[in-house]
Amino acid sequence: MIEEVKKVGLISMNILFFLTPKSEVAYINDTFTLRETIEKMEYHRYTAIPMINKAGEYIGTITEGDLLWSIKNKYSLNLYEAENVKITDIPRRMDNEPVNVNCNIEDLIMTSMRQNFVPVIDDDDIFIGIIKRKDIIEYCFNKLKKQNKGEGQ
Repeated sequence: MIEEVKKVGLISMNILFFLTPKSEVAYINDTFTLRETIEKMEYHRYTAIPMINKAGEYIGTITEGDLLWSIKNKYSLNLYEAENVKITDIPRRMDNEPVNVNCNIEDLIMTSMRQNFVPVIDDDDIFIGIIKRKDIIEYCFNKLKKQNKGEGQ
């Protein structure tokens, strides 16, 4: 794996190169209701969204599946009743594992292989943004394409 990472010029990169900052990321607060969460996910057309607390710390990831299974198994409700359900009352099947802003590129790549986006936190566990797997793959693809063009000449 390390050799492949070196080939496309990733080994010495800082993960911040790939960061989509918090200011550009749709996320929910742990004070949101089920309705607010559904509406935000629908508006952005997301199937998963990061959740942070009042201090800005990453709490976890809520997915469409988490919402649907909870509604089916726990609540018999309409959209107006969803205003009374706290999003923290919804069980999460799994959370997207965050990485520290100072992690190495190998750890980032390994984490991104298991999830569509990687939440990035600072040393105080404050959510600072996400790295999308798509951005890593696109970068690697373009680097390989450029390398192959150079070899073909």
